Amino acid sequence: MLAIYCVLSLVAMCLALLASIMGKTIYDKILCVNVFGTVAVAFIALFGFFTKRPEFLDIAIVYALINFIATLAVLKFFEYGDMGSESQKDSHEETMEGSES
Repeated sequence: MLAIYCVLSLVAMCLALLASIMGKTIYDKILCVNVFGTVAVAFIALFGFFTKRPEFLDIAIVYALINFIATLAVLKFFEYGDMGSESQKDSHEETMEGSES
């Protein structure tokens, strides 16, 4: 039973990677990489369940959180062109100076 789930998960991961390579827009590619991460989380959780090692569930949860945060960071980078460094601070300071007068 474990072998069937492992093979199906690996096939889904390969299809997600193939779709990310062949994606037309950057958002399609990011979505496919996110699907790959989600299937990887399911694979880790199922592997831990079938081998009766509950610590794999903790690893799967941490990997899911990293996958989610990384997806948001990459999307923000492609939307705004930076990760919120000096350009956002400067615009915030200009807004604050304009409201003082």
